[in-house]
Amino acid sequence: MTQDEMKQAVARAAIDYVKGGIIGVGTGSTANYFIDELSKIKGRIDGAVASSEATANRLKGHGIQVLDLNSVGSMDIYVDGADEITRHFHMIKGGGGALTREKIVAACARSFICVADQSKLVDVLGKFPLPIEVIPMARSYVARELVRMGGQPKLREGFTTDNGNVILDVHGLSILDPVALESDINQITGVVTNGLFARRGANVLLLGTENGVQTYNQP
Repeated sequence: MTQDEMKQAVARAAIDYVKGGIIGVGTGSTANYFIDELSKIKGRIDGAVASSEATANRLKGHGIQVLDLNSVGSMDIYVDGADEITRHFHMIKGGGGALTREKIVAACARSFICVADQSKLVDVLGKFPLPIEVIPMARSYVARELVRMGGQPKLREGFTTDNGNVILDVHGLSILDPVALESDINQITGVVTNGLFARRGANVLLLGTENGVQTYNQP
């Protein structure tokens, strides 16, 4: 199976977790495949909450009603991909720049279903640069603090988040304690949030492999 075929396979597998109601939907290539599959059963759900403007537009393009999170409160599941994920269900997300809204929607869901291909499964997080959303005026200050923490931050040139902020991609980190690092980075003044999803990780991992979809459930 190609990487795209693995992504399509996990997107189809995620549909089994859709029992109705309102669905939280993430951002990125694998999430897009899930939206395409969701459109086939859109009559079964009451609508979706999108984690980005791009996702909202794709949902609307398939005729799926997009709801404001403030009018929803909570939902059964949130389906999204990951840039890296460990067997402890900790993730790095934000390669597409939607990390803050993704984290908000995930926080409101009872269960986080992560859909990913086998290349995203790692033993230790950090080979993929850690995205951090930052208030623009704090960019230099936050970058200096990240250097003190052992990282090598680089501004994502020409990119602005849906929230009007910038992203620093931090290279050179070996993240042995993702829960602690997530909290430490979020305490830096000017940081909106970072792409570590460790305090609230995935509940289920649907992993696309050359031998089909493997399912891992959080104990």
